[in-house]
Amino acid sequence: MARVAVVTGGNRGIGLEICRQLASKGVTVVLTARDEKKGADAVKTLGAHGLSNVVFHQLEVGDLSSAARLADFIREQYGKLDILVNNAGVVGATTEIRDPESFRKELANMDSMEKLDWIRKHTTETYSKAEECMRTNYHGTKIVTEVLLPLLQFSSHGRVVYISSYFGLLRFFNGKQLKEQLNNIDNLSEERLDELSELFLKDLKNGQLEPHGWPTEGPAYKVSKALTNAYSRIIAKKHPTLCVNCVHPGYVSTDINFHTGDLTVEEGARGALILAMVPKGGMTGAYLDVTEVASFV
Repeated sequence: MARVAVVTGGNRGIGLEICRQLASKGVTVVLTARDEKKGADAVKTLGAHGLSNVVFHQLEVGDLSSAARLADFIREQYGKLDILVNNAGVVGATTEIRDPESFRKELANMDSMEKLDWIRKHTTETYSKAEECMRTNYHGTKIVTEVLLPLLQFSSHGRVVYISSYFGLLRFFNGKQLKEQLNNIDNLSEERLDELSELFLKDLKNGQLEPHGWPTEGPAYKVSKALTNAYSRIIAKKHPTLCVNCVHPGYVSTDINFHTGDLTVEEGARGALILAMVPKGGMTGAYLDVTEVASFV
């Protein structure tokens, strides 16, 4: 029976490219997206390129009932799940860019860090956006993983891939205690991660990020990715028969950065594909920086 994969946020960018590459390797792909029309259109696009082994299923990442409907669909259609790629995510901020074309010209001669710094200076971060970021990137990803774990355990070789970010590394945290806590997987629990998520939002609301050791620039995105990284390591430890890993795809040219990235989506999908196809008994609890194993710190 063909391998079955779920890719969240699969209707565009890196997610769509991961769907394309998995399908081209003979994997049956369930492409998920929040927007039904965009998801169905993405499947049609792949079908027009000869990939008939991609199907669409609607998924609202932060909604337990939506994730449960997806699980029911996979159980009924395939009876198992071999690969889960958690790709869906938001940046947790509003960027004040009205004309992307002139914006791209302005940034043309900058390096990656200069571009990101320029974008940050033209970005507004509100509490409501931070809440949405935590709800989607951390809690939503966690919901999808937990609901699909039983189906991954029906596979003879289940793999879970988290599309992470360089900005989720613990070096961006200011507090030594927080860093140590998030890196001490033997003593870290899912309950504690949930508590830290709530503490972060409380400290953001009260203007206490710096004194309590949180990142202060782009904090919601960084914290959401760091918590997800830690969660992936807990899941890897708890389920040793699965291969559970994270990957930073690099600075990829996608809608999220107004196509200012240095890598193509094909290049950005490489690490995710390595982890999605990792052999049985292969690495788990690891983090790839593009395609190289690196530290979570």
